[in-house]
Amino acid sequence: MIPLFQYTARYSSTSSAFCRKSFETLCTRPTLLSRSIGGRKRVGPPKEILLLDVMDTIVVDPFFKEMPKFFGMTFDDLMKCKSPTAWPAFERGEINQDELFRQFFNDRRNFDGPELVKTMEEAYYFVDGMECLLDQIKSSGYEMHAMSNYPIWYKLIEAKLGLSKYIQWTFVSCEGPMKGLRKPSAAAYEAAAKALDVPKERLIFVDDRAVNVEAARASGIDGIVFKDVTGLRDELFKRGLVIE
Repeated sequence: MIPLFQYTARYSSTSSAFCRKSFETLCTRPTLLSRSIGGRKRVGPPKEILLLDVMDTIVVDPFFKEMPKFFGMTFDDLMKCKSPTAWPAFERGEINQDELFRQFFNDRRNFDGPELVKTMEEAYYFVDGMECLLDQIKSSGYEMHAMSNYPIWYKLIEAKLGLSKYIQWTFVSCEGPMKGLRKPSAAAYEAAAKALDVPKERLIFVDDRAVNVEAARASGIDGIVFKDVTGLRDELFKRGLVIE
């Protein structure tokens, strides 16, 4: 997830219906077929496990456009008057939603918190082409886990987009094995590897922020900087993943 004080714009909305209808168009690549002996597939080494950032990797983060618009501000103006500590604390599960609303602005001004939540929820949608790729990766037998700096609002994403059809919400900074930890902290990557109980060599971490990927590599986990679906597919292919 890109931190709240940085902005990257590069996405367009793709509905689930269009994604599935255009599956063959969006997700095409020659695939390697499993060799077989006596009609049985040859057993190979254990498959890689993917750790995927969510915001601005799988789902577009509405913070950068929709939140400033909600408050009637520019992004830069919002950054100047927003508390620098409230959101990270919310992501770590240290404060609840009501406390976030109370602490959100430095001057503690009031605003319609529930309406902000509604605005955010309405703006969640898949990064262009990502749902198709997730579907292919899962269908090819690879295990995928979310690894996200995000608060309890991840449940709003799940309710709207149903990411659990493809990935497991295993590592979220607000709860579970990664509670209280945020990327790029080395402890976050160690917590993920420990919880999965697999060699780090089997893990591939994907994130749109280079600093998070560099931290993963420093901890012994291979990392891919996400730019777009085509680039991610190519990087996975280079690593030998057979995505059909």
